Amino acid sequence: MSSSYAIPTHSRGGILTSLAALGVVFGDIGTSPLYVMRAVFATGHISLDSASVLGLTSCIIWALIVLVTGKYVLLVLRADNRGEGGIIALSALARSLLKQHRKLWLLASGIGIFGAALFFGDSVITPAISVLSAVEGLTVGRPELASFVAPIALVLLTALFAMQHFGTAAVGKLFGPIMLLWFMSFIALGLPQIFMTPSVLVALSPFEAVAFMTTHPLITFIALGAIVLALTGAEALYADIAHFGRKPIQRAWFAVVLPALVIMYLGQAALLLRQPSALANPFFLLAPAWAHIPLLIGATAATLIASQAVISGAYSIAMQCSRLHLLPHVRVLYTSESEKGQVYLPGITWLLYAAVAIVVVTFGSSEKLSGAYGLAVSTDFLLTTTLLLAVTHFCWKWRTIYTTLLGLFLAAVEIPLWCANVIKIATGGWLPLLIAAVLMCVMLIWLDGEKQVTHKRLDMEVPLTVYLSELSKKMPRRTPGTAIYFHSLQSTVPIMLKRNVQMYRSLHDRVLIVSMKTMSVPHTDPLTRAEVLQLPGDLPGVYHVMMRYGFKDIRNPIADLAASSLSALRTWDFAKAYVFTGHIVLEENTTTHSGIFRTITHKIFIWLSRASASPSWLRAIPAEQQLEGTVRVAI
Repeated sequence: MSSSYAIPTHSRGGILTSLAALGVVFGDIGTSPLYVMRAVFATGHISLDSASVLGLTSCIIWALIVLVTGKYVLLVLRADNRGEGGIIALSALARSLLKQHRKLWLLASGIGIFGAALFFGDSVITPAISVLSAVEGLTVGRPELASFVAPIALVLLTALFAMQHFGTAAVGKLFGPIMLLWFMSFIALGLPQIFMTPSVLVALSPFEAVAFMTTHPLITFIALGAIVLALTGAEALYADIAHFGRKPIQRAWFAVVLPALVIMYLGQAALLLRQPSALANPFFLLAPAWAHIPLLIGATAATLIASQAVISGAYSIAMQCSRLHLLPHVRVLYTSESEKGQVYLPGITWLLYAAVAIVVVTFGSSEKLSGAYGLAVSTDFLLTTTLLLAVTHFCWKWRTIYTTLLGLFLAAVEIPLWCANVIKIATGGWLPLLIAAVLMCVMLIWLDGEKQVTHKRLDMEVPLTVYLSELSKKMPRRTPGTAIYFHSLQSTVPIMLKRNVQMYRSLHDRVLIVSMKTMSVPHTDPLTRAEVLQLPGDLPGVYHVMMRYGFKDIRNPIADLAASSLSALRTWDFAKAYVFTGHIVLEENTTTHSGIFRTITHKIFIWLSRASASPSWLRAIPAEQQLEGTVRVAI
């Protein structure tokens, strides 16, 4: 998951940046101890004998070391796409490396689309399971309060989503110190338990995990379905690299997060060895009775922080998918004057809230949600590994044997994790798959619909080269002023330009045709992203410019044109220019008869296009400068 927090570049790499990373990057994995140990031993009713407790705790610890530390912290963090991370950025990087390998390129594209869709499943489950697990602390010693857990969690989540439109710039500054206290509480709670039962330190040995797996393969396989929950949030280490940098994330992991997690899991194991009944809630029962309320408050704060990071990540992924033409335009509101990453997406916010609320009411407890969460996480691991192997071979130029060995090693660990969660489809694993399937259908329908609209427009509209050549032969009257025509197709004439010439028999002294293209990189250089394209004929003052943006760039094309290094435009006064845009209105083609499937997808695409917001960059242009025309397209 990715968030929308930006750290000043002058502090990147410092202690303060590592502290900030604690609050954003590690919120999800830092709340896993609330429910992991209970989920592991509740799965299949595994006995709480010494061999099982020590063996499975060792499996948890070494899963953290192998997958999170080895794979993500040491390898995946290096696979950034010009400083950006996350499944979309990694997929774009892999596609750029696989242009000569068509099938592999298509595979990387499919993984990117499915990974983005699956991320939204994570975005629904993470707030639900995290906040539910924290509020369940109320039932420690007070089982009669169990019926209040879901309603209280729903109230907290409602408040969290309602506050999104205020922005998170101010609150985000508090996240790091709060999460630092949270991880320090792990050490304070876990160490006394370890001192009372020092034999639990055996679980630190990898041989303990290997011995248990070989002697109890069935129990291990069943437990893997819950052990994967200890790894939730590993994707955030990579997704947030743009905001914090690789070294601060690595420093925070090795100095604080990993030691605290290991001590916490050892402490819970020590408690279970002495007191098996503590399985009811091994996290809260680590603390004395007087500390339950402060710990409950801390747990609630930590889970809300983890939920906030996921919500912000959903904003980021939705914007990226929209700019890559995988989703319709979404309405974007900027909540900070200084940080461009601070955004609020009303539509995404309330769709996400509705889904989270339904999940909380339907499942009602973190234990019931654990199966759903595990499948989403383990599937993410496989998708990231596939793209990582492409990067090691085609980008880092690893020898084939090394890439193969890495792939086999990760497959030996991750495929059993995934298989152990696949068997939970009937008990909750269907949830992230359902959400991902729905979103994939939306993305594919939108992609297909946009292609059809493009083909229709190419048939309807006059080629730009032909039109300008004819115009230069019969020069229209020139009128004072500057006209900017935004046009999504590079090869055809903007409809508003054609109409103006037809109606008024004139052409402005300065005419700029602007096309915008989204590149498979996160950012492009603002000074060089504009390029003048060659135009036919002899039309002085008429230019065609291509604006190339990264999929994470904030777009303000008028300001970008004014700031560009194009010598031909240096004397232009963009503040007084007339800006013409074309609005496409889709209609269903009733003259042709398509199959039922095509008819349904057309109706969905038309509905999505009507619900789509105007591009956010239009709001950066003063209303008095804008003039919009309508183009009707039947599909």
